[in-house]
Amino acid sequence: MTIKVGDRVPDGTLSEFFESEANGCSLGPNAFQVADLVKGKTIALFAVPGAFTSTCSTKHLPGYVAQAQALKDKGADEVWCVSVNDAHVMGAWGRDQQTAGKVRMLADGSALWTRALGLELDLIERGMGVRSQRYSAILKDGVVTHLNIEQPGKFEVSDAATLLSQI
Repeated sequence: MTIKVGDRVPDGTLSEFFESEANGCSLGPNAFQVADLVKGKTIALFAVPGAFTSTCSTKHLPGYVAQAQALKDKGADEVWCVSVNDAHVMGAWGRDQQTAGKVRMLADGSALWTRALGLELDLIERGMGVRSQRYSAILKDGVVTHLNIEQPGKFEVSDAATLLSQI
């Protein structure tokens, strides 16, 4: 079953790669519980099928990097990019796209959280495994207040401008 507006996001584990040790986080991948990350916060979340892929790298992530401060000015505590890649790949993609201080690059390496949301995308036949659908959402204290799920192959409703108009 796919998550919908009004639902609380399930707990799960997402990982983030840190370039340097700080705030109790060690160098390299660090695991976080979603329930802890969303508690008391407004999150502008978007998910992509894969790091370093064409639309994700040329349109989706760059739009959120450019609009990160505007989203925060309108009430987002954090902006998240979630993908079914490992934390090392998400960290490298973040460095490439200069996301530091703007967008948290969170890895759902085995697609467990993505599956719990009901937003997985089966690309096994195309040799890409299980990925995430392309979507965006606003989470307030872990509850979905807005959800924009793209149709397959489209990039029309999960962009930064749309989410900025909804927050």
